[in-house]
Amino acid sequence: MYKFLGIDSSTTGVKALLCDEQGTVIGTASSELPLSTPKPLWSEQDPTDWWNGTVNSIRQVLAQTGISGEEIAAIGLTGQMHGMTMLDANGEVLRPAMLWNDQRTGPQCDDIRARLGKKRLVKLTGNDALTGFTAPKILWVREHEPDIYAQAKQILLPKDYIRYMLTGEYATDKAGAAGTLLLNVTTRDWSQEVLDALEIPREWMPKTYEGSAVTGQLSATAAEATGLKIGTPVVGGGGDQAAQAVGVGAVEAGIIALTLGTSGVIFASADQPFVEPEGRMHAFCHAVPKRWHMMGVMLSAAGSLRWYRDTFAPDTDFGDLLIPANDVPIGSEGLLFLPYLTGERTPHPDPFARGGFVGITIRHTRAHFTRAVIEGVSFGLRDGFELMKGAGLTDIKQVRVSGGGSKSPLWRQILADVLQVELVTVNTTEGAAYGAALLAGVGAGTWSTVDEACQAGIELTGSTKPTTEGIAAYELFYAQYRELYPALKDISHALGQVV
Repeated sequence: MYKFLGIDSSTTGVKALLCDEQGTVIGTASSELPLSTPKPLWSEQDPTDWWNGTVNSIRQVLAQTGISGEEIAAIGLTGQMHGMTMLDANGEVLRPAMLWNDQRTGPQCDDIRARLGKKRLVKLTGNDALTGFTAPKILWVREHEPDIYAQAKQILLPKDYIRYMLTGEYATDKAGAAGTLLLNVTTRDWSQEVLDALEIPREWMPKTYEGSAVTGQLSATAAEATGLKIGTPVVGGGGDQAAQAVGVGAVEAGIIALTLGTSGVIFASADQPFVEPEGRMHAFCHAVPKRWHMMGVMLSAAGSLRWYRDTFAPDTDFGDLLIPANDVPIGSEGLLFLPYLTGERTPHPDPFARGGFVGITIRHTRAHFTRAVIEGVSFGLRDGFELMKGAGLTDIKQVRVSGGGSKSPLWRQILADVLQVELVTVNTTEGAAYGAALLAGVGAGTWSTVDEACQAGIELTGSTKPTTEGIAAYELFYAQYRELYPALKDISHALGQVV
């Protein structure tokens, strides 16, 4: 029986996952990754750490499961999006990779809009220029590190550097490429108009492939390093959110994926590209061939709760932290939390936005603050839902929730009430790595389509329905929440200038 390997190169670690022909997960292994923040707003990693983590995780999962590398029929890749890995003519890394949460490129985003015009940019790429994307990072290196820029010959996303190390090929998937701000989201290939406007050579960009297409075979060097078989096919895979959607079965119109991880993501599949006119939602290609998706990303979702726990209750388990919040009334008795701890992307593309608690009184206890954090993140996710509906994606049949935050029954109920939809959970909990493994199975021919692969391995396991009381109460508090960002925007920006 063939096995499929999914590799997820996230910001915090590299996960390797094995599944079989029934879509059953048979083993996982992870290796942590270091993160560097050499200056305020900067976020970087050494690509060598990605590769070492990949090798370690693959060898771990093979050893733990007793599976031979000969049994692996195909490999699928996923990982953090938007990061910029710059290579020279010999394929050597020129500088640390600039990551998705690096916020230094505000001036370069302004430059991109000036060169193309915002409306034209959004029409071509499906997105506004945001600091997280790859294109402004390239311009930043050109302006600030001209000696390095002069040596550049290839730009790769993080997971595509792993692909290069596995196969020796420069290639990327169309979903990941759409997150660079250099892809024409409608034609599903690099936009020559955008590349020309930004003066970025076309030859620097790797060939693009659909998520289940084979992009190369495992090299002898990589086989020796990992314990896998020479010639094992490596498929396109997808950016982490597209692969995550595959991993929970959000591959057709009407099924929404909601991920409560460090960041919070709402993800809607579509049979044609949908673009939010102001670029406040991301319009990308899906990892599923010839499909697209719209996505909203808030930067600090479950990450907000982790920050809160680590700062104010560091010795408390998350479960114990949340129990008292069950007894706090809806709306936390007028205490609101703005979850912009690391700036924001959706609905406000503002790297200088700041978080805050508003409405504190002497009545408020730690339990109130805990619930307010969960409610604030839920309100932020609703902002994305409202933009999605405004862009025309109104036929929502089902919302599939996953990620660490979804383990909390309280949080699921608050989300159902705030979003006014039924939430369902699924049997798969490995997210993007699992989606990458399913894409590998399609590439190997075990399943004929991605839809078929999802049907084989994914089952619904639970449901949380909104309550009439919760919907009515949260509608009032959500209206107040929406007033916070415009009211605090100027002071947040001013504070950023004095520290």
